[in-house]
Amino acid sequence: MFILPLVLWMASTNICLAQYFINRPNHNLQEFKFPSENKELPIVFEWKNIQYGFPSEQEREQVLRNGRYNPDSPIPIDIDVYYPRNGGPARHFVTTPRFGQGVPYSLAYVTNVQGRNGSEIQAYPSYQWHSSHGANCDGLTSVYRVHIDPCGRMWVLDSGEIEFVQHCAPQVVVFDLATDQLVHRYRLPETSYKAKVSRFVNILVDTRDPPPKGQCNDVFAYLADPTSKAIVVYDVAGQSSWRIENKFTYPDAKFGTHTVAGESFELLDGPLALAVTPLGLGMRRHLIFHALSNELELAIPLDILNNATNWQSGLSASLSEFVSLGRRGVQCASHAMSRRGILFCGFLEPIGIFGWDIRTPYNRQSVQLLALNPDTLQFVSGMKIVQRPADGREELWLLSDRLQKIFAGTIDYREINYRVLRCDVDDLLQGRGCF
Repeated sequence: MFILPLVLWMASTNICLAQYFINRPNHNLQEFKFPSENKELPIVFEWKNIQYGFPSEQEREQVLRNGRYNPDSPIPIDIDVYYPRNGGPARHFVTTPRFGQGVPYSLAYVTNVQGRNGSEIQAYPSYQWHSSHGANCDGLTSVYRVHIDPCGRMWVLDSGEIEFVQHCAPQVVVFDLATDQLVHRYRLPETSYKAKVSRFVNILVDTRDPPPKGQCNDVFAYLADPTSKAIVVYDVAGQSSWRIENKFTYPDAKFGTHTVAGESFELLDGPLALAVTPLGLGMRRHLIFHALSNELELAIPLDILNNATNWQSGLSASLSEFVSLGRRGVQCASHAMSRRGILFCGFLEPIGIFGWDIRTPYNRQSVQLLALNPDTLQFVSGMKIVQRPADGREELWLLSDRLQKIFAGTIDYREINYRVLRCDVDDLLQGRGCF
């Protein structure tokens, strides 16, 4: 008596997967030649421990005394890079969320000043934006990740909590990087998060009218809330947000143990990695995502996701629209999408960077190893594709943080623990090496 429902479910699954490839274009670009040898990625910055800068030596001494700065507390999570349109030097931004006390600020830029632990960072946009530690909700409480859009704006995701104490509502804060001025703020309503449970850790911004022809006004942002197992959609023009939580946003207990370089930790996190089908590929556009504690790579059409009326029935809403693209057999943390539809991801085992052309099936034959280094690529928590305005070429930027050692309590601050790495995307895909 279960045969008919099973047949219907299989038919529905096949239809959804087929719909993912609707209008899939013929390859009219040069075919990528994946390297037969593993390539390492050059290191741009590295730290034994994060080297904070302060407005004055007096301020540094004060926060050390009152516990608002513990040099062993901060953990860098994310990286993003801004190339000014006027051709000035690149600006490198890192985040150090307030998982607990002792983090003086959670969003910073890397300076040219060298300290004994590595390059010094300074608070962005200013120290005052962070100094209240959650007492002033017009500032920044705890920033996990950021996204710099094609219009030169940095979208900042502030979880509003420290150690799951919700000091402020989660918020999206936007800065114009040409002026470093605040240009937009959106505080999530209580319907979009679960106080004392939610921890927003990732933001992806889809600018559907980018320059040079667009006006940067048609924008949706997608927010990952892995601790309450949900994705929040923010319609910027409509100034509204809605929450998606269902069986596809949940972790898999079989992948709750995360092992990196022989050390393991337990974590049952929901959605973390977010990417969208690039404009101009001729495909139906999807949000491609996965939970940290899961092997599944999933997709949901943007035209379904971006319509709030499709999500009014809770856990059962629009389930038939989700597409299971495939299984990795291992966890992958952050991922990033190139404009040509190559999805990069940092696998936990083997410890390397893999690439997948989204116009092909998601399987072991299509997901190819691009870079391998069991030392420098331990837990890639931050990953971005950045386009250089000078020549239009894309770069892959990574931040690795040896998170397994932090969970295990085995981190040694006499060693290099945190690294920022980069490679030209085409060089990496063609196997030419990174320079």
